[in-house]
Amino acid sequence: MAASFLDLLYDEEPRASFDEVVAEAGRAGAGPDELAELRRQYDVALRLRELIARQRAREAELSALYDTASDLTAIRDVDAILAAITRRARQLLNADMTYLSLNEDGDGASYMKVTDGALTQEFRTLRLPLGTGLLGLVAQSGAPYFTEDYQSDERFVHSEVIDDAVAGERIRAILGVPLVLDGRVIGTLLAVHRTVRPFPPSEVSLLTSFAAHAAVALENARLFAELDAAHRTMTEHATAVESAAVAHDRLTDLLLQGGGPDEVARVLSEVLDGAVAIHDPAGELVAGTAADDGWESAVAEAVASGRSVEADGSYVAVALAGTEHVATLVLHGRGAAMPRAERRTLERGALVTALVLLFARTVAQTEERLGGELLHDLLDGAAPDLLLRERARRQDVVLDPPLSVAVATADGVERHAAVRAAARIAGGLRGLAGEHRGAVVLLVPGEDALGVGERLRDAVQALGGVGTVGVARAGDELAPAYAEARRCLDSLVTLGRRGDVSDPAGLGLTRLLLGENGPEELGEYVEATLGPVVAYDQQRGTSLVETLEAWFATGGRVKDTGERLHVHPNTVVQRLDRVGELLGAGWRDPAHGLDLQLALRVHRLRRTTADG
Repeated sequence: MAASFLDLLYDEEPRASFDEVVAEAGRAGAGPDELAELRRQYDVALRLRELIARQRAREAELSALYDTASDLTAIRDVDAILAAITRRARQLLNADMTYLSLNEDGDGASYMKVTDGALTQEFRTLRLPLGTGLLGLVAQSGAPYFTEDYQSDERFVHSEVIDDAVAGERIRAILGVPLVLDGRVIGTLLAVHRTVRPFPPSEVSLLTSFAAHAAVALENARLFAELDAAHRTMTEHATAVESAAVAHDRLTDLLLQGGGPDEVARVLSEVLDGAVAIHDPAGELVAGTAADDGWESAVAEAVASGRSVEADGSYVAVALAGTEHVATLVLHGRGAAMPRAERRTLERGALVTALVLLFARTVAQTEERLGGELLHDLLDGAAPDLLLRERARRQDVVLDPPLSVAVATADGVERHAAVRAAARIAGGLRGLAGEHRGAVVLLVPGEDALGVGERLRDAVQALGGVGTVGVARAGDELAPAYAEARRCLDSLVTLGRRGDVSDPAGLGLTRLLLGENGPEELGEYVEATLGPVVAYDQQRGTSLVETLEAWFATGGRVKDTGERLHVHPNTVVQRLDRVGELLGAGWRDPAHGLDLQLALRVHRLRRTTADG
């Protein structure tokens, strides 16, 4: 009999029924009292069997719950853990579908976050106001609820939208438990069957316990996600700080080494992974790679704020010297948004650009001042030659002849701007420029005085003014050449020839008539107009000067000239061709002819005076 009772405790199906036990006892001679005791023992064995079965089931559930909770704690991705919660809950309760909703802050609603076993897309994106439906009731109250048949259960506030979604999923029985964290309901976990059925207390307890673990695991995942995000942010920040430090060091080195805007643009392009353009306040490109149009609209805001401004995919920062806008930096072609730290680097680059340009401006002004002082001394002849040449050497100025002197007026533009333009020309040619006695003066090596004058005129014109320039070639003495160029300028101004460039030869007789001239000036005039012909006669004993006088005297008639000189007309033609080779093809022009006749007359008068 004891063995039969043990069968009840440990076998799924007992091998002996109570009647069989009683029959066996009767055959053994048991009386009524003994049979009653057997009945009591059998009932106890049955209750123990049921208790053991429930305990085994509970142990299995707890084991599954523990394993599931352990697995959840290993997941750190929020979306992955939400999917794992619904999947494991469905397995634990052997449900047709499980779904999880989260409460939204601020709008008093729950929204479907993740489902497992759902049939329709509408159900996966359902939103439920708190208090509506079983889910809304659990989310609002924070207590478990279940229904054996949702559609016919009048305990819940039904909504047509929710009921249609439930009907689409063919949902009947629903069990919902809250996800509670620190006393606050953060969401709801629900298990669904598509048949009408009750939920025993053990399933309610199991899903409630699982929801408690799930809420902790979900919060841990959220914290891990925040930690990962914070780590990424710190890493990005550290990278940005390191990049900013590198940029700062490179820009500082550039500044100390005397780099210019080109170097600033190159460094910023490499550090910020984009193309950089540096423009002057007028919008002209100074250095770097030009950007597409569209950035100009952000300049005013950047000037007002002193910060970089985004403009159609580009970033604009301005270089300010106090309140003066000296340059604009445009970062473009980057292809990605620029974080705040890198925008600070661009702004620091703008500051360095301002320093570079101010330093360059100071150097230029100093060089202009020193160059102007040296030019004054050279033109006035007040300093010893050795001292002048040493000062010129220090400024990388060439004073060896031949030299060209240009003296100009600059109408319609500030004189210091014209002097600065002349200084730029002088710097490229190892010359000097400055202001002397109210005019712009340019002194450079070379004998192309007219070409130098034209460059100076064009530079003034580029500034929006009108340049009138007198030029002359200089030998060892600079002061006479300057005086000659100055007289040419005065003659051009008197004649109203604004914007012209001329040397003494280009003015001819006009220069004598309008200038303050003496014997030296007459000699210079004859030399400039007739000098090559006179020199040719002196070197070869020819009569080109005499032939010219006769040719002019006979009105340019070759035959009459020959008769006057007692030579054949062909000889006259040959002599005149030689004059053309010496004086140029335009010597027969009427204007030039007048200059030649006057030069011939002065030459004869001076020779007669000398002979007498």
